[in-house]
Amino acid sequence: MNILIITQYFWPEPFRINDLAVGLREQGNQVTVLTGIPNYPEGVFYPGYNVLNRRVEDYRGVRVLRIPIIPRGKGNVLRLILNYLSFTISATVLSPFRCTGRFDVIFFNLSPLTEGIPAILLKMIKKATLLFWVQDIWPESLTATGLVKSKLLLKVVSKVIGSIYRQCDRILVASEGFISNVTALEEGITEKIYYFPSWAEDIYCPFPITKNDGRGGLPDGFIVMFAGNIGAAQGFDTILGAAERIKDRHDIHWVILGDGRMRAWVEKQIEKRGLQATVHLLGRHPVEKMPYYFALADVMLVTLRKQPIFLMTIPGKIQSYLACGRPIIASLNGEGNRLIEESGAGIACPSGDRNALADAVLTVNSFSKEQREQMGINGKEYYQANFERTMLIAKLNKFMQEVSGLKS
Repeated sequence: MNILIITQYFWPEPFRINDLAVGLREQGNQVTVLTGIPNYPEGVFYPGYNVLNRRVEDYRGVRVLRIPIIPRGKGNVLRLILNYLSFTISATVLSPFRCTGRFDVIFFNLSPLTEGIPAILLKMIKKATLLFWVQDIWPESLTATGLVKSKLLLKVVSKVIGSIYRQCDRILVASEGFISNVTALEEGITEKIYYFPSWAEDIYCPFPITKNDGRGGLPDGFIVMFAGNIGAAQGFDTILGAAERIKDRHDIHWVILGDGRMRAWVEKQIEKRGLQATVHLLGRHPVEKMPYYFALADVMLVTLRKQPIFLMTIPGKIQSYLACGRPIIASLNGEGNRLIEESGAGIACPSGDRNALADAVLTVNSFSKEQREQMGINGKEYYQANFERTMLIAKLNKFMQEVSGLKS
């Protein structure tokens, strides 16, 4: 198959769509990616990139076509909105000229608004099959992050998203909880919807730590590690509240690997609450180093804000933690909470409850090393049965073949 992926974010930005594109290439397909200029999460173009150069690249056999966008900036909502709009406009106007040749399947996976509009245009031009992988609840995700507050605008957006769903030949949902939301926006599309969860890249696997590996800059003591985006959806007020409650426990350290729009706020809060001794912002690190850092942690942390839409959301970092065989503390509600309990990989507590999160940390801290290792083993086994990469990408390839009428 000739597959076109439309995505606002792609390598060298750290998103799972990178691995999906490579995985489809490994299945014997020709894969092209239409994307923007890398600028996430710092908000400025990566070194060596601008609107004029590196417009065509190769990433592990995947052809990458870049279009001009406005960088997202940092901590500026207007710049973020302009970033989204610029990708939509640029992709809609330029994709017919940049994406030449025949495509059997067009695939998009982040936003039905920013990616879906140019995808539908190309579907009509190329007479291709269109697939959308839903990984967020729309349009509620816009309100949860504070981007849209107008009820009238949300009503209009809902109509547009419903129309985009109707144009898709197949809709994949990363959580079974999303199905009711998708069908609520557009009637008569139930038969198009299929459950298709996320996975972790092959680099995520247990890392055997030896004495020669060192501590990677981590403090001595019990390590609670959060890895990923420092954003509005992640509920850092809950993390900092829990850390503040037990800040007299100087043997317990909260280590945050990552960056994002809320980092400056988190830094100020650490100082304001006097958490400098126990909360540590270590910034972004290469994806390839994550299994090493995970292995140094005593327990991994995943959190989301207390919002109705997150009842159905399973954060992608959960699969990464499970694949590495690490015990997990989850401050989540709904599907994410259920997954942690069902897998036996850790302790789940209610989202937004700082006291419950602090108690969960103290509980895991009281466990023996063997108890924590067993939680990690449980999680790894659950991952292999439900989220293994090769199995899922082969399943996606089959979806695409079936809906486009092609056979291997």
